[in-house]
Amino acid sequence: MNTEDLVLPLRSLRMTDVERVGGKNASLGEMLSQLGVHGIRVPDGFATTAHAYREFVRANGLRERIAARLARIDVDDVRALSEAGAEIRQWVAAAQIPPALEAAVRAHYRALVGAETAISVAVRSSATAEDLPEASFAGQQETFLNVVGVDAVLARMREVFASLYNDRAISYRVHQGFSHDQVALSASVQRMVRSDLGSAGVMFTLDTESGFKDVVLITSNYGLGETVVQGVVNPDEFYVHKPMLAAGRFSIVRRSLGSKLVKMVYDAAQRGAGGDDVRRVATVDVDDAQRHRFSLEDAEVLELARCAMSIEQHYGRPMDIEWGKDGVDGRLYILQARPETVKSRSPQQQTQLRYRLKVAKGASPTVLTSGRAIGQKIGVGRVRIVRDAGQMDQVQAGDILVTQMTDPNWEPVMKRAAAIVTDRGGRTCHAAIIARELGIPAVVGCSDATLRLADGMAVTVSCAEGDTGLVYQGCLETEVETVQRGALPEIGVKITLNVGNPQLAFDFQSLPNAGVGLARLEFIINNHIGVHPKAVLDYPNLDAALKLAVEKLSYGYPNPREFFLGRLTEGVAMIASAFWPKPVIVRLSDFKSNEYKKLIGGNRYEPDEENPMLGFRGASRFIAPGFAECFELECAALRRVRDTMGLTNVELMVPFVRTLSEARKVTDLLAAHGLRRGENGLRVVMMCEVPSNALLADEFLEYFDGFSIGSNDLTQLTLGLDRDSGLVAESFDERDPAVKALIARAIAACRSKGKYVGICGQGPSDHIDFALWLVDQGIDSISLNPDSVVDTWRRIAAARQR
Repeated sequence: MNTEDLVLPLRSLRMTDVERVGGKNASLGEMLSQLGVHGIRVPDGFATTAHAYREFVRANGLRERIAARLARIDVDDVRALSEAGAEIRQWVAAAQIPPALEAAVRAHYRALVGAETAISVAVRSSATAEDLPEASFAGQQETFLNVVGVDAVLARMREVFASLYNDRAISYRVHQGFSHDQVALSASVQRMVRSDLGSAGVMFTLDTESGFKDVVLITSNYGLGETVVQGVVNPDEFYVHKPMLAAGRFSIVRRSLGSKLVKMVYDAAQRGAGGDDVRRVATVDVDDAQRHRFSLEDAEVLELARCAMSIEQHYGRPMDIEWGKDGVDGRLYILQARPETVKSRSPQQQTQLRYRLKVAKGASPTVLTSGRAIGQKIGVGRVRIVRDAGQMDQVQAGDILVTQMTDPNWEPVMKRAAAIVTDRGGRTCHAAIIARELGIPAVVGCSDATLRLADGMAVTVSCAEGDTGLVYQGCLETEVETVQRGALPEIGVKITLNVGNPQLAFDFQSLPNAGVGLARLEFIINNHIGVHPKAVLDYPNLDAALKLAVEKLSYGYPNPREFFLGRLTEGVAMIASAFWPKPVIVRLSDFKSNEYKKLIGGNRYEPDEENPMLGFRGASRFIAPGFAECFELECAALRRVRDTMGLTNVELMVPFVRTLSEARKVTDLLAAHGLRRGENGLRVVMMCEVPSNALLADEFLEYFDGFSIGSNDLTQLTLGLDRDSGLVAESFDERDPAVKALIARAIAACRSKGKYVGICGQGPSDHIDFALWLVDQGIDSISLNPDSVVDTWRRIAAARQR
C-alpha cells in the first residue's frame, strides 16, 4: 500500500495500520482477513486514511483556525467548551472535500455496491489514537446508519470529520494529554447489516463490574444497536461461562430480561436537509409480545460468545465488541471490536477497597428506585436532575446527577458528580463505560428515577450490593474497608466462603479461598425467583390475581415451571462458574414455613407453626409427599448445572436431618432424581446441626460423604436457646463445653472414616480461640462470610505463631 493512500479497502488493513486508519478500522480489517476461518462475519467496506483527513484539513485552511480557537478555552467550563466545539464543527461540516479524496471515495463505493443501487451503508469514525488499550475514545465521534448513495456518503463523511471536535472528544483529549494535532480521523463505509429487522448489541469478554475474565457478557435489543450503545433502552443481558463453552457444554449461566421499550429501525420517510437519504432511521415502540421474550435465542447467544472468545484469543486481551443479527439472512455479524479499557487496565493490586453501608441491625432504609449497578462504590449527595444538555452546567461537585439518559458529550460534567442515576440504559452503554472510567458509581436503567427523585433531595447511591444498584432516601453512613489481597500464610485449614447472592460471586471469587463452603439455595429462590414452587406447579388452578403475578414473573420463559427451574439453575451456575473448578457446596433449600409464606403464593400453601425453627423444614420437608414435586424442581436444577452445563464442582448439602430414617429416605430420593452419590464425582454431605447428628455421627455418615457443621443451629438446639431472641442472647456461645463436645465428636467421626468435615457458622470469625480449637481438632475447612475472610485468616495465622 502506498503510504499516501487516501482510501483503502478494509480487507487490506491489519492492526499494524492503526496510525493510518485508527484502531477501529484497523481492527475491522484484521477480523475480515484473519478471523473468517473461525466463522466470524464482518461486513465489507472501505476506509479513508488519516492522511486523507489531514489533506482535508490542510486544503480548507482549518488547522490554524482550530488550534487558535481551542487554545483560549478552559475545557472544564462547560458553556465555553460547548460554544467552541459547535463553532469548529460548523467550520468542518461546511468545508469542501478535496477532488482527489472525492474521486477515491466514489471509486471504492462503486466497487463495494456493484450493480446494487439501493444498498445502504454505515459511515463510522475511527480516530488514529482510538481504541488503544491506554485510552477509550468510544462514543466520542459520530456514526451514521442506513446511508444510501455516494453523495450522501460524502456528506456524512464531512460530519464524521467534524465529530472529532465533539465536546467530550475535546475534553477527553485534554485530560488524557493528547494533542489535538496528533489525533486524526478515519471514516469507514460498510455495508449495513439488517439488524433493524433482527437484533443488535454489545458484548465484553469479561464481567464489566468485577473484571472476572471467565465469562462473556452479551447485551441485546431488537433493531439497530445504537439503542444499546447510547443507553436508550434497558437491554437483555446474558452471561456465558468460557471454560464450559470451550468444553462444548451449554454455558449460559445467566439471562436477564430487559424492558426493551423501543427499537431503532429504517424509516424511508425521513430525509436529510438536502433531500439525500441520510439517517433514514426512526425509534419506535417494541410490542408487548417481543418485550416479554428474549431478543436472542440460546443458540445465538452461544455463537456470539464463541465469536467473542475467538476475537479475544486473536488479540490477546479482553475486548469490547459490537454485533448485529441480520433479520434477512438470520446471520450474526461483528461490527466493531476494540480493547476493553477499564477493568483490563486495572492492576492486580495487593489491596482492594470494599464499600459497605453502615445500617443498624433491624433497620431498613427506604429504597427510592433501583437499576443496574455500575462499579462497586457508594455515592452520597443531593439530587441534581438534568433534563437536557442545556442544563449540564447546573451540576456542581458532589451532586447526584439524575437524568433520563446521558450522552457521551456529558463527560465533562459527569466527573463532577458523586454518582449518576439514569432512567434508561444497560451496563454496556456509553454512560456506563464513562462512569467506570471515572470511578463514579452509577445506577442505570431505573425507568422512574427522574419521577421518583427531586432536585435537592439527599440520597445514597449504592452499587456495593450486587448486580442491582439501589438509591436510598437520605445520606446514609458508609464505610470503606481496605482488604489485603497479598499472599496469606499457611494456617493448617482451608478457608472457604459463604455465598448467598449469585450477583456477588464474580466479585467474591477474587478473595483468597478454597471454594464455597455454603451456597444458600433459599437465597436464590427468595431473591431471584420470588414465588412459591407450588404456585408455579399449580399455575393453571390459581386465582386470577395470583396467576397474573406468576405470569409476569415468568416473562422470557416458556412457562412458569421453566421460569422457576431456569432461574434456580442460573443462580447456582453463577456461583459455580465464578469459583470453577474449586468445590462449591450447595445447600438444598432451608426455608422455614414462615419464610416460605413470604413468597408469592406462599400463604396459600404453608401451615401456621408456633415454632417454625423446629418445624417443617430440611429433610422432613423434602421427603414429605406434599412437597415431592417441589423437591424434584430443586433436584432438576442441580442436575442441569452438573450434567448439562458440566459444572461438576457443585456438591450437595442436605440441611436439618433429624433421624437416620430421614437420612436414608432423602439420599434415596436424591438418587431417584438423578443425584446419586459418587456418580460423575458427586459428593453429598449433611449439615451437622442437630445434636442427634453428632451423637450418631458414625451412623449418619453411612448415608453421606461428610459433615458441614452448622454451629448456629447446633448451639441453639444443644443449649435450648432461641437464637432470634434477644432475651437469651447472652447465653448463646458456640464455645460452650456441651457444644464443643458434640463438634469434637462429629469431627472425630469424619476423620476416622476419611470423610470431609467443615464448618459454616459465624463462630470462627467471631472467636479466634474457637477457630484455633477447630483447627487443632482436625477440621478440613472453615467457611466464612466474605467480609471476614482476610481478617480472620490473618488473626488465625498470628495466633498460631504465638
